[in-house]
Amino acid sequence: MHSLPLFVKIAGQPVILLGTGEAADAKRRLIERAGGVPVNERDERAVNARIAFVALEDADTAAEMADRLKGRGLIVNVVDQPALCDFTTPAIVDRDPILIAVATGGASAGLAKALRQRIERLLPQGLGTLAVALAAARSALRSRWPDARLRRLALDDALREGGLLDPMSDGAAEAVQAWLANADDPPPHRLETILLRSADPDELSLRAARLLGEADRIVHAGDVPDALLARARADAVRLVTPLDGILPDAPGLTLVLRIPSPLDNR
Repeated sequence: MHSLPLFVKIAGQPVILLGTGEAADAKRRLIERAGGVPVNERDERAVNARIAFVALEDADTAAEMADRLKGRGLIVNVVDQPALCDFTTPAIVDRDPILIAVATGGASAGLAKALRQRIERLLPQGLGTLAVALAAARSALRSRWPDARLRRLALDDALREGGLLDPMSDGAAEAVQAWLANADDPPPHRLETILLRSADPDELSLRAARLLGEADRIVHAGDVPDALLARARADAVRLVTPLDGILPDAPGLTLVLRIPSPLDNR
């Protein structure tokens, strides 16, 4: 990854905004949409600011102002100058409280926008209500499954495609209480094996992509490329081991990845 994705809470907080015109107006709307308070550098509230946007047309002046703000310890975004940016602003899909950000590291805002528009068409407008319902059920979830790993496995199963709480289905938010009352306990240990079609991550089957996103442990030989392993959860344990060796017998999902060999086609 070129950057660490973070969501920063700025509600009620001052955010320095330097500049006028269309670009500055766009950043002002973005700050206010997130609940922040745009201020100029001379505003007395600016002393408590943590981030700043510089939207000045003159590149040299913008660079000078960015250096000054960074010297005060702020992280800075400079419009149209990604090399000077400590952070970039993504294209945003807003299904409050769900936020999906699409970023290109400043390479192409147009591409990020196009991808956002595709995602907008895929996601139900009321998707946020499911997140609100799950938040309201947090205590009941902990009571039903005190073990955090079993709780996550149960949620994974409910939220999978075709599951009782499938985020893409109608009525998922209304089904939360019924699911809590009737859901079975997930198995403490589960082992799945995937024979990969190739080393190309774009050729992953839907099932393989889903299992990669769910697995607690990925067991693979050394020839499985990093591009495939990157599709797994960031916190999943990666185990490089001979595939005929001893596999871990631990709670959660262990996923074994195999690259096709000539013997597989005989």
